Amino acid sequence: MAKNQEIQAQTLKIPKVILLTAKIFQAISTKLVTRFAAKLFTTPIKHKIPKREFTMEQQSIQENLLIPSINKEIVVYHYGTSEKKILLVHGWSGRGTQLIKIADELLNLGYSTISFDAPAHGKSKGNSTIMIEFIASILAVEKQFGPFEFAIGHSLGGMSILNAIREHLNVKKAVIIGSGDLIHDIIDDFVKKLGLKPEIGKQLKNHFERKYGSPMNYYSSSVAAKDCTTPVLIIHDENDEEVNVKSAYHIHETIKNSELMITKNLGHRKILGSTEVIKRIIEYIKE
Repeated sequence: MAKNQEIQAQTLKIPKVILLTAKIFQAISTKLVTRFAAKLFTTPIKHKIPKREFTMEQQSIQENLLIPSINKEIVVYHYGTSEKKILLVHGWSGRGTQLIKIADELLNLGYSTISFDAPAHGKSKGNSTIMIEFIASILAVEKQFGPFEFAIGHSLGGMSILNAIREHLNVKKAVIIGSGDLIHDIIDDFVKKLGLKPEIGKQLKNHFERKYGSPMNYYSSSVAAKDCTTPVLIIHDENDEEVNVKSAYHIHETIKNSELMITKNLGHRKILGSTEVIKRIIEYIKE
């Protein structure tokens, strides 16, 4: 299989029945299709833990943590015993064990890691969530199990870390991998993948702003990181089919104290297991 085909195979495919339902609802009512799209947008897919993550899943100490601000409970993973801790944050439809290859190298370096299944992800209860709850989880985990030396996040996890730093998550450095930037771009791309009219994107954005009481753009990575003084390593693959590499360049332009690493032919998920990427992360932490 060619590299581009491999990368394409990694992307999440929307079932045809959902695409058909979305178009039917759009024909019936704008309000109906907006509610349907909002439900899909906030419902992650729970995947089985792959064999490569078994070691971390079996050897970590796991416990439940209630997040009072959102009244939801998450599962937290303690991997390793060192008092020098690093926070790991997975992305949408991910798991607390997803960054295992990075975690293993960090353990070899003398650190332990703390990760978690975000609300409605992995072993955590619930069916729906949104980035606001990722951020709340990070801050609650830091309060309960911190302080952390560093924070590493993938995709939505990286976006959430930048937002949490704005909310006073205290780390020496942060690493974000394959992270998105502008919320309106994310919503527009989601609506496009559903085969819906662009105007539904505006309706969806308005729906979330009414529900959560704040502008969605507030949570965009480049907005959250506008005054960020924490050093950040930004890693992104130029062939990422889920999050366009332009996000990495824009975030890099925004954060004064940042470094940019662009990879090739790793896509959105294989990048987490790349020897080259992990080596750079370790070097960045040691610098």
